[in-house]
Amino acid sequence: MAVTEPILKSAQDKMEKAEAALSRELGNIRAGRANASLLNRISADYYGQPTPLNQMAAITVPEPRVLMVTPFDKSALKEIEKAILASDLGISPANDGSAIRLVVPQLTEERRKELAKDVKAEGERAKVAVRNVRRDAMEALKKGHKNGDFTDDQLHELEDQAQKLTNEAGKAVDAIVADKEKEVLEG
Repeated sequence: MAVTEPILKSAQDKMEKAEAALSRELGNIRAGRANASLLNRISADYYGQPTPLNQMAAITVPEPRVLMVTPFDKSALKEIEKAILASDLGISPANDGSAIRLVVPQLTEERRKELAKDVKAEGERAKVAVRNVRRDAMEALKKGHKNGDFTDDQLHELEDQAQKLTNEAGKAVDAIVADKEKEVLEG
């Protein structure tokens, strides 16, 4: 939907950011499959500086439940291993001297259901964020109407557009949540 009104454009951008934040957050939920985003929050000491793993190593998925971390600088291997052990990941690294293998354990059915609830809760938080953006946009539109920027008809048209944006964002959030739920439950 092409949006020309700056208030609605801003609202659309914020709603898209809420969707992107949801995707990032759900990427951190382990679904019994290897996913490079599991390591996004882990940093290792590299020449005295905490450095994100994805900046100091190639992270690949050679098998569905295996993550391979191959450092660009082999001298960093021990620090990467230490950082993974110290993290809340709960996976023991296997160091073969040139790379680290992480085998993602299979999840129990009970754990899958817990994770599915977490996914739904994250989706609800994203929807609340989208609704808050809509509320702010509606308030800004009403303020503009009060200041004489919009006629009554323009205000109603803009409010309808804001609601359409909200509906589209809600559907996008639902789709993201459904995909992640399916991934978690199927594993």
